[in-house]
Amino acid sequence: MGLVPTRGRAIPRRIAFLNEKGGSAKTTLTANLGAYLALRRGRRVLAIDMDPQGQLGKVLGAKPLSLRRSALDLLLDAILEEEPVDAESRAEESEALPPREGLPVVASRIPNLDLILATKALGLEPTFAGDDPDPTGRLERRFAAAPELRSYDFVLLDSPPSFSGLTLTVLRAVDEIVIPVPLTFLALDGWAQLMQTIQTVRTRYGHADLRIAMVVPTFYRRTRLAHEVLEQLKSHFPKEIAQTVVGFHVKIDEAQSRGLSVFEYAPSNRGAHALAALAEELEARCPVAEGEPA
Repeated sequence: MGLVPTRGRAIPRRIAFLNEKGGSAKTTLTANLGAYLALRRGRRVLAIDMDPQGQLGKVLGAKPLSLRRSALDLLLDAILEEEPVDAESRAEESEALPPREGLPVVASRIPNLDLILATKALGLEPTFAGDDPDPTGRLERRFAAAPELRSYDFVLLDSPPSFSGLTLTVLRAVDEIVIPVPLTFLALDGWAQLMQTIQTVRTRYGHADLRIAMVVPTFYRRTRLAHEVLEQLKSHFPKEIAQTVVGFHVKIDEAQSRGLSVFEYAPSNRGAHALAALAEELEARCPVAEGEPA
């Protein structure tokens, strides 16, 4: 299977893995789909942890405690990018501020996969808002001011597990959303609020092109309840529902406990096959350019 060209928007594709409830496998999907696209598909991938828990780096074997810069710097750098009001203040600021550094990227062990890691300091993000009239637009502005972002095919963002200003910040900076949904009793609880959040970003913030790329059923078991929840998802999202359903796979957990992707740890495991199929499905679901037949 050859590489699928990226259509529509300029590269990279910016995709948030989002569920406002914890325990949905969003970090697992971010890490392993990113690893597969880099390892097996030859894509250049940047995975960004926007969750203050900082688990994305842990499951990929990175050590966020030793970082000099982290995901928080993306938001602070955006403040430094604001244009001064006149030439005199521009001169004063250029003397007072150090030169802006590039994105706080660290290389992973996996070729073609780079990371921007989070620490608990990201949870203090609201305290740095200051007089910024548009604090939830800072990540979007930082991306726009980062030409090095264009060297990637995919930018994958692991979102916070609850609704917050960080959630809005992430959604305004991406074009696509992947929503993992565990097939459990509380799976659809709060679903209306999640859809409302997405609609708010589309309308209030003028991001009409924000789309749900894929809804991924996770933690599947052969129970009546799991089948009922899965059927509800298919009914709500007939086009967005993923063709692959992810079950409980011990090897995925074991891999993460060792700081490895499942493709490095147990590539022949059923869990690896499921995540590989999801990654290829996501890659194939390219945005369609305006005027181009779907």
